[in-house]
Amino acid sequence: MTSHDVVDKLRYHFRLRKVGHGGTLDPMATGLLIILLGKGTKLSQRIMGTDKEYDGVMRLGIATDSQDADGEVLEEKDASAVTREQVLEEMNQRRGDQMQMPPMVSAIKKDGVPLYKMARKGQTVEREPRLIHVYRFDLLDYNNPDITFSLKCTKGTYVRTLCHDIGESLGCGAHLAALRRTGIGNLHVDHATPLDTLLAGTVEELGEKVVPIYAFSAE
Repeated sequence: MTSHDVVDKLRYHFRLRKVGHGGTLDPMATGLLIILLGKGTKLSQRIMGTDKEYDGVMRLGIATDSQDADGEVLEEKDASAVTREQVLEEMNQRRGDQMQMPPMVSAIKKDGVPLYKMARKGQTVEREPRLIHVYRFDLLDYNNPDITFSLKCTKGTYVRTLCHDIGESLGCGAHLAALRRTGIGNLHVDHATPLDTLLAGTVEELGEKVVPIYAFSAE
């Protein structure tokens, strides 16, 4: 199910005229999706521009063309010699301001064409690196080849590229195996309502879940 599918389900089920969302989730990702209703749809760009928080799993030893689990495997290497300390050092080096090269499998457009469409044709084009900021990049569990982490970053940060680059630095390759968005601005997934629960309720019950516009903060 895509982020747009969620919007459509809510719109048609509750017969709402204006429904939107505050930033898509990649197909393999789970977690927080902010739904915007009525005048709240005007907040879309503001919400998409805020900081994000994620929990994820990086898998060492396998590099893919999309840098995540949805891609084709490009290379496999033995990562058993990689230590917790080495992974932690690489994560620490990626905190703060940095320039990040967007992956070819992304929605960024080059001459009006999304990069992922070019990638499907086997094309690779020059991309401009983008400034991002990683506030927090914590190692939660080391179970080689799977590394569980928590991350807070600015908008436009490709978490899968962080994993890919760490794999490159370690010499074993890596990709993003799982991702869950836990926070957008001051809103957290712990206070979210599952879609099935919303669809099982009435429009009045939906209204009780609405967070007023003034309550949203980028912090």
